[in-house]
Amino acid sequence: MSRIKNISVLLAFLLLAIASSSQEVSQWRGPNRDGIYPEKNLLKVWPEKGPDLLWTTEEIGIGYSSPVIAKDKLFINGEVNQVAHVFAFDLKGKLLWKTSNGKEFFGEGYSANFPGARSAPTVYNGLVYVCSGLGRIACLEAASGKERWAVNMVGDLGGKLNMFGYSESLLVDEIKVYCYPGGGESNVVALDRFTGKRVWTSKALGDPVSFCSPIVVKLQQRNVLVTLSYEYLQALDTKTGELLWSHKEDSVKLEGDHCNSPLYSDGCIYSISGDENGNGAYKIEMSADGKSAKEVWRNGKVKNPLGGFVKIGDRIYTTSDDKKLKVLDTKTGQVVETLNGMKGSLIAADNLLFCYTDNGYVNLIKGIGTKLEVVSKFKITKGEKEHFAHPVIANGVLYIRHGNVLMAYQVK
Repeated sequence: MSRIKNISVLLAFLLLAIASSSQEVSQWRGPNRDGIYPEKNLLKVWPEKGPDLLWTTEEIGIGYSSPVIAKDKLFINGEVNQVAHVFAFDLKGKLLWKTSNGKEFFGEGYSANFPGARSAPTVYNGLVYVCSGLGRIACLEAASGKERWAVNMVGDLGGKLNMFGYSESLLVDEIKVYCYPGGGESNVVALDRFTGKRVWTSKALGDPVSFCSPIVVKLQQRNVLVTLSYEYLQALDTKTGELLWSHKEDSVKLEGDHCNSPLYSDGCIYSISGDENGNGAYKIEMSADGKSAKEVWRNGKVKNPLGGFVKIGDRIYTTSDDKKLKVLDTKTGQVVETLNGMKGSLIAADNLLFCYTDNGYVNLIKGIGTKLEVVSKFKITKGEKEHFAHPVIANGVLYIRHGNVLMAYQVK
């Protein structure tokens, strides 16, 4: 009997471990925050007028937030009547619920030209984590939209709002939510994801917040939170908030332009920013224990303010301010191929690139690893203001957000 009991306990622990490891996070720029979506058997060519439009909604309010798809629901942030909202739809475009999240960012002076929602939701095991442009973080039930808890990064955490509002898509793990209030003392904060209470507070460098959504690097000795502040790429221990290392960005402009999430691969961090005189694209080699890092190369001629980039094999694919899609060799940082007429957001799926340009065209690009070629494209005519929202692919559907309009296209 004792042996059977021990076996039962062991099985229970194994089942719990399996359940824990199978939890999926739905978040900014795909499962791994690297812009690569695990889709297969996608269309290799689109019809002349573009792929079939499955549905459209104009219920999402104003903003630049990308959608996130978790199981049978789609979540997206938007502003309606100066109030931040989180919307949940089924995958046929039917609104299931909407929940307010305090006042939304509207800015002053030049920044008033860019009102509305900024960050994407993060969905983890039935809970939705969102942040408004004014820094209100809320945890909602995915099924109903009911608010579990909320914290304000300025009022509650001592943060400092930057010129264009908070744009961070929250990073969530099994027990914590990581956020960047940007205060001199409470620079980076980890919250308990079930209660919203502080787990730790890090002064870090005390540097103001930029617009970056962080990543986590899982090493043998520790997990490392990597993000960009106003002037630094920096790494913190996720368990304690200890600052492990930092890498200074050069010559930032007024608004910073550090919007792209860093990317980790094979012991190295890659980052691309949009500053006129800054680092541009660069590669940082991190020590095996995550406690130090050194620059391997930089290419200051590759400027990408907010379009994201992807790494496939030994190549990095990114659009640049000079309206070219550039391919960088990860060993040297040198540009080995270019494709003209591309400035905007870039993702990848099924060995294809999808580029949503700032003039409203959605481009399908083949030739990864060989010679890049635009095989299909169509223009987004619905919606208004800038084409800043990053595209998303899930279940064979391509989602494009333009202002107050969300469109779902069949690409499989």
